[in-house]
Amino acid sequence: MRIIFSRKGFDSAAGGGASPIVDGVPISLPIPSGGHSRTTYGDLGLGTLASAASRGKLGSEDFCHHDPMFREDGICLFGQCSAAQTHLVNQGVGIGDIFLFFGLFREEETGEPHHRFFAYQRIERIVDLSDCHADEHAELAAQDHPHAIGMHAKNDVIYIGEGRTARHASPELRLTVAGGPPSIWHRPEWLKRGGLSYHDRQERWLRGGRLQSVARGQEFVANIGARAAPRAWLDRILAAINTS
Repeated sequence: MRIIFSRKGFDSAAGGGASPIVDGVPISLPIPSGGHSRTTYGDLGLGTLASAASRGKLGSEDFCHHDPMFREDGICLFGQCSAAQTHLVNQGVGIGDIFLFFGLFREEETGEPHHRFFAYQRIERIVDLSDCHADEHAELAAQDHPHAIGMHAKNDVIYIGEGRTARHASPELRLTVAGGPPSIWHRPEWLKRGGLSYHDRQERWLRGGRLQSVARGQEFVANIGARAAPRAWLDRILAAINTS
């Protein structure tokens, strides 16, 4: 089994700031559209929040990259392509693996920016948009998923499966250590050097159970196999996300 730490939403480069926590709920702001979108920030009710986070550069009328997409029936649609998708394939990511989506958020009271998990997806199907049936492609496009509206790369896929966003900014879901900076994470005991893709350099594994996360990159894969400790940790993370 594999856990994928998947970076999504606003940050200083994409959007211009951190996503907000509003009334205790983390709200991940989709990044601006790269050209294939029918969805504006206003359509998602995020116009005011996008404007505040981007310091007025984005607003209700601007198109966003609505991905991952969480449907009301509890299904998540998540598109990936190019080098990030190649990395997922090379790491053996497939059915039954779990994406833990994280992003940059700003503490509601202190304004402190930090990384935290805000959602998950359990992979049940993988649709290769380059050769899937035309009806399936059309169905995904009808849901306004940006990767189905227009091909982003030759290896464009959509991952489909159970998924949910967090309804509380639980301390359990925070990655960044107290006091930051955002890229210094408190890592679970089971996660050791060599166990997370893109993080092999020794100097990233700091004393005190801390990890210096890479500055860029979207998908970081941990192959946990059948080990009990990471599965127990994952169960706690999913429980925190699923708490109503």
